[in-house]
Amino acid sequence: MKAIAIDAYGPAEQLALRDLPDPPVGPDTVLVRVRAAGVNPVDWKVREGHLAAAIPGHFPLVPGWDAAGEVVAVGPAVAGFAVGDEVIGYVRRDDLQYGTYAELVPAPERCLADKPAPASWAEAAGLPLAGLTAYQALQAARTGAGDTVLVHGASGGVGHLAVQVARALGADRVIGTASEANHDFVRALGAEPVGYGDGLADRLCAIAPDGIDVALDLFGGEALDVSAELLARPARLISTADPEHVTRLGGSYVFVKPSTQDLTVLAGLVDAGRLTVHVERTFPLAQAADAQRLVAAGHVRGKVVLEV
Repeated sequence: MKAIAIDAYGPAEQLALRDLPDPPVGPDTVLVRVRAAGVNPVDWKVREGHLAAAIPGHFPLVPGWDAAGEVVAVGPAVAGFAVGDEVIGYVRRDDLQYGTYAELVPAPERCLADKPAPASWAEAAGLPLAGLTAYQALQAARTGAGDTVLVHGASGGVGHLAVQVARALGADRVIGTASEANHDFVRALGAEPVGYGDGLADRLCAIAPDGIDVALDLFGGEALDVSAELLARPARLISTADPEHVTRLGGSYVFVKPSTQDLTVLAGLVDAGRLTVHVERTFPLAQAADAQRLVAAGHVRGKVVLEV
């Protein structure tokens, strides 16, 4: 198969397209012909070795945890998928080696769900990791009817989906921090935009004088402190970025988990027209280095996707 792989942790320049042996298919594994692979901030962190202490890596290492594609083989214990099925997956295994920047990826059955029919391959590939992060974080905060929800970074990959998922869960209001250039985009998603940076607490108090019910932090640091000041219940403060700080404030840290059930919920929202994945830009697989550099710069609206 053709795949992007690295032989050591390091800079983006080493992300090279090469020929690798087709991956093995375990008893509970689904082999997926990848049509598109989402690019996430964690991908460049994996490439630089930031997760090496937590998740063992084996070289040559193919990056990527997001995929959309077609099932081409199934292990003998797989019950939920068959050859020819169109699927999406957050393919996070217990180690790092067989990622989604490849023509073929071996995915544990628990990582997959049926592809939402209205979504393009690129849109479908942009959904799993970011969508699961948003959904699982908002579920951890018990987001529901009548809530006022604050989403930090509402125009980004996770943030733009979190705004829509919060609405789908019944939130009455969603407030999203974003740069001025992204305010119209955030409004179109169904949120009230607020500029981030100095004076954020005052701006939030002005538009939500009664406070907020749920806060989703994707960056850590000062945004957590501001959120904690406005929340009636600290337990409804969720961070995906700063476990120690959010815990000190009485909130919770969420690290996204593979889940067929949760992915199926998200795909259902797409099928129902209640959730849309915004793909800012696509790259051919051979340009994975450029895609990771763009994501690492931190100014992407929505998602970046590799077309395989």
